[in-house]
Amino acid sequence: MIDRRLLVHFDWIIFFLTISLSVIGIINIYSSTLIDSNNLYQKQLIWFLIGLSFMLLITFINYIHLERLAYPIYGLSIALLIATFLFGRTTAGATRWLNLGFVSFQPSEFAKIAIIIILAKIFSNTAKVPVKGMSAKDLMLPSLLVFIPFILIAKQPDMGTAILTFFIFASMVIFAKVRVKTLLGIIAASLPMIPIGWHFLKGYQKARLMSFRDPTLDPLGTGYHILQSKIAIGSGGILGNGFTHGTQGQLRFLPEHHTDFIFSVLAEEWGFAGSFIVLALYFILILWGLNIAQNAKDRLGAFLAFGVSSMLLWHIAINIGMVTGMLPVVGVPLPFMSYGGSFLLTTMIGAGILANVSMRRFIF
Repeated sequence: MIDRRLLVHFDWIIFFLTISLSVIGIINIYSSTLIDSNNLYQKQLIWFLIGLSFMLLITFINYIHLERLAYPIYGLSIALLIATFLFGRTTAGATRWLNLGFVSFQPSEFAKIAIIIILAKIFSNTAKVPVKGMSAKDLMLPSLLVFIPFILIAKQPDMGTAILTFFIFASMVIFAKVRVKTLLGIIAASLPMIPIGWHFLKGYQKARLMSFRDPTLDPLGTGYHILQSKIAIGSGGILGNGFTHGTQGQLRFLPEHHTDFIFSVLAEEWGFAGSFIVLALYFILILWGLNIAQNAKDRLGAFLAFGVSSMLLWHIAINIGMVTGMLPVVGVPLPFMSYGGSFLLTTMIGAGILANVSMRRFIF
C-alpha cells in the first residue's frame, strides 16, 4: 500500500518536465516521418505509455531496494550485453539489438541505469569512501564494474553509449570525492590511451572524427550529417518554418531526422523560439535533478539522483553539440525526444528514480 505522505510530496516538476519533453518529441517524430507513413510516432506513443507506467512504478518503490538488488541488476545487464554480442541482431554493421521474438531492445541503454545503481551502492558506503577522498586502490572495483560493460558496448560497436558510460562514471567519481593526486594520475595515465583507442576505432568512426574538423572536405560523405543539420537549424530562423513545413527534414536531406537529429527538425520547424523553450525545459530538469541530489535524505539517494542527472546532462550536451557541429557525430540520442523505445524507457526509469529520491527526502 502506498504511503499517503508520498502522494503529498509527489514531484510534479519531474512529472511535468518528463511529460512535456516526451510529447514534444512525439509531435516532432510525427512531423519528421509524415511522408514515410510508417506510424513511428504511434510506436513512440506506445513506448511513452509503457515508460510512464515504469516511471510511476519506480517512483513509489523505496529506492533502498535498488541498493539491495544492485548486483543482481548489474549481473542481468552484463548477461544481456553478452547475449547481444552472441545472438544479437546486426543492422548497418552494428550488433546492438536483442530480439525476444515479440520485441527488440537495446541492452546497452539499460546498462547505464545498472551502472548508476551499482556505483551509487558502492559510493554511498562511507566505509569505502575515505574522508580524504578515494585513492587509485579505492577506485579499482568501481572501475572494473564500469570497464566490463564499456568494452561490451564498444564492441557492438556503439561508441556513443560507451563514451556516455565513461562520462557517467567520471561524474560520479568526482561527486564521491577523489584525491587530487589520484585524479591527476588518472588523467596522466589516460593520455597514452588516446592513440591506442584510435587504433581500435572502425574506419567510419575515424572518418567522422576527421570530418568534424572540416565537414566541407567530404560534403556528400562523412560531413553530410553535420552540414545538413546546420542548414536545417539555420533555416528555422526565429519562429521556424512551421509544423510539418521543414524542408531538410520533410524532403529527407537530413539523415536520422527522427532519432539523433530530432533537435534539428525542431529547430527548423519551430525556430529559435521553440529551440529555446526545449533547452529551457532541459536546463530546469538538470538543475532540479541536481537539487534533488543535494537535498537527498541519504548518500544513496544523492548518488542515484546525481547519477541520473549526469546521464541526462551528458546526453543533452553531446547531442546538441553534435547536431550543431560543435562535437563529432557519435550517435547519441536526445532524452525523451529521439525515437527509440529502449532509450525512452531508460530515460523515464531515470526520471522515476529522481522522483523517488525527491519524495522520500521528506520522510524519515
